[in-house]
Amino acid sequence: MSEDKIIRCITSDGAVVISAALTSDIVFKASRIHKTSPAATAALGRLLTACSIMGAQLKQKDASITLRVNGDNSELGAVIAVSDSSGNVRGYVQNPACHTEYYENGKINVGKAVGRTGVLNVMRDYGTGEPYIGMVPLVSGEIAEDITSYFASSEQIPTVCALGVLLEKESHEVLLSGGFLLQLLPGADNSTIEKIEKNIEELEPVTTMLAKGLSIKEICDLALDGFEVEVLDEMPIDYKCACSREKVERAFMTMSDEDIRASAEDLGFAQASCHFCNKVYRLTKDDLEDLIKRKHE
Repeated sequence: MSEDKIIRCITSDGAVVISAALTSDIVFKASRIHKTSPAATAALGRLLTACSIMGAQLKQKDASITLRVNGDNSELGAVIAVSDSSGNVRGYVQNPACHTEYYENGKINVGKAVGRTGVLNVMRDYGTGEPYIGMVPLVSGEIAEDITSYFASSEQIPTVCALGVLLEKESHEVLLSGGFLLQLLPGADNSTIEKIEKNIEELEPVTTMLAKGLSIKEICDLALDGFEVEVLDEMPIDYKCACSREKVERAFMTMSDEDIRASAEDLGFAQASCHFCNKVYRLTKDDLEDLIKRKHE
């Protein structure tokens, strides 16, 4: 049972809102599913955390958000995360075995793996027509700074994003993961901004605070020190894939009859695998003939 969750808080004057997430189980599951190197785990973990927080901000029940990082000359290739409006998230990287480089202080050089230049794509799908798509250049490839830049340039919302993934040094297993997204609302005045800036300067890295035993509520309290804080909501989150055999069948049914039959020629059956959970769906020749029959009914 996952203990991961998101908490959302607001200052009583309505000037600042913060969402914080614990995602240790989510990132652990992702690393196991995709057999990621330390650099791939750190990059994917940060993006999964940001995506989960942003997904939980969506108001429509069936909405979803997709974050895609495409770094120039990236060793990782694309890094992708998708969240529903409950904060449940899934993701993958194109090259999970990416080489890992470290800074002198021992921290993983995520920007090197991701690519320090490139683009961050944000797609919000509300399920009611064309999705909203935003795109910004990468600032550093470290993910948190790139998310901050997205909100500032695409949505004109002053934002602070902090993300972290802590790995065990020898085994590289995920020990802790989490992050927060703090945003100034229209009611924020100069004194509010000064207080927030001072608080953020004094905050330790997210994984340091989690390792000290701080809860995500306590992290929110530190970020909003000096303000009265109200909890808006708290919700459990998990790594959840949305794939199904029905979706695979629907995808096959968009093909021509000839292409459906041809898909089974080499192996005697057709198969499709899910990028997010690596589950493999196999369709026999009889299954495919049944799909063709259903397609024409």
